[in-house]
Amino acid sequence: MERRVPTKEEVLAYLKEDTNWGRWGKDDQVGAVNMVTDEKRAAAAKLVKTGRAVSLSREFPKMPAPNNPTPAHHFMKRNERGTTGGSATDYYGIAYHGTATTHLDALCHVWDHNGMWNGADPKEVITFDGSAWGSVEHWKEGIITRGVLLDVPKHRGEPYVTQEQPIHGWELEDIAKEQGINMEPGDALVVYGGREKWNEAGNPLWGSDRDLRPGLHASCLKFIKESDCCVLVWDMMDHTPNGYDVPWSVHGSIFAYGIGLLDNSLLQPLAETCAEEGRYEFMLTINPLRVVGGTGSPVNPVALF
Repeated sequence: MERRVPTKEEVLAYLKEDTNWGRWGKDDQVGAVNMVTDEKRAAAAKLVKTGRAVSLSREFPKMPAPNNPTPAHHFMKRNERGTTGGSATDYYGIAYHGTATTHLDALCHVWDHNGMWNGADPKEVITFDGSAWGSVEHWKEGIITRGVLLDVPKHRGEPYVTQEQPIHGWELEDIAKEQGINMEPGDALVVYGGREKWNEAGNPLWGSDRDLRPGLHASCLKFIKESDCCVLVWDMMDHTPNGYDVPWSVHGSIFAYGIGLLDNSLLQPLAETCAEEGRYEFMLTINPLRVVGGTGSPVNPVALF
């Protein structure tokens, strides 16, 4: 991979010309998750040696914060049953897209002027009642596959990625080689940027300024496509501003390549576990809610070693 920042024309080509449209048929709504076959899941299960489990989910974001302008709702009710018993029931309400909730983006979540995944027209398929194309219920069996973590802070010898030095595609290529990792079709690509360390260092809470945040540069699109992953798992998401005057840079992987995005993942515990275990591959389970027409789902992904 060339070690240079791509031009706008090249970025537009990543999102329009070098895509996966039609790869699994013109009517496909599963996208790159098609590569998660029975054999792929069985191979991932063989990576479990010790049974050690690590959650990649943040806590349910009920508290308002600069990066959480629409906090989740959780109401509890205590109910009496007879004279000596009872029960507790509760209500959850959440607007999960944004920078606070760990969630999975489905193929209907974003688009550009070329359309949604496989060329679908959002004006025809998106309604108040949900999406008739590429919605999250098409992943009802979950995404259970081999996960591969690329540890950017460890590679750089720094605690976190900065605004001045976004993550580039050639850097991900270097890290994979450094860690002895070969990406395989249908893998989950996990990119750790050090979000928690960024917050702890006194920087503005990551995601509080939607127009200024460190993360993955658009140059990563080429690596993502060539890796043939089924889902991108990340803590820092797109570098913003993207510098190309396009609505979506790395998030465009959804409509261009048909991959899911696992946004706002909690990756520091996973990176620490990988270092302790001495390996950067594991079994990853992602199980979204079965919401017909949904643009995604809150999730609690779990890595197993």
